[in-house]
Amino acid sequence: MRGNEVSVSQQVVLLAANGGIGDLVNGVAPDWGPFAELGDTARTVVQAIMAGVIVALLGRAALGAFHIKVGEGQHDVAQVSKGKKDVGGSLIGAFVVASLGTIFTLVYGLGI
Repeated sequence: MRGNEVSVSQQVVLLAANGGIGDLVNGVAPDWGPFAELGDTARTVVQAIMAGVIVALLGRAALGAFHIKVGEGQHDVAQVSKGKKDVGGSLIGAFVVASLGTIFTLVYGLGI
């Protein structure tokens, strides 16, 4: 490397070290729009449910990746196909759940 160049991996590490966890979980910890009108307890319940669903979906994606790996090792096309469907569906579901705060806020804002 020349001079003061920083590799991408070093930049990611620096951003992770400098950022707080709040920046990372803002999507699953909505506190704006319709969620601002909820009480603290209700908001915490919503956040916990959203985080739990995301963890479950990511676990299912990992299980799907395992099915792909085992299916490829055994040359089992059906198991590979099942694994691909599990991974795809789980990651799409995790994205939708993480985006729910934004989606609800947009719909709420359009309704006002």
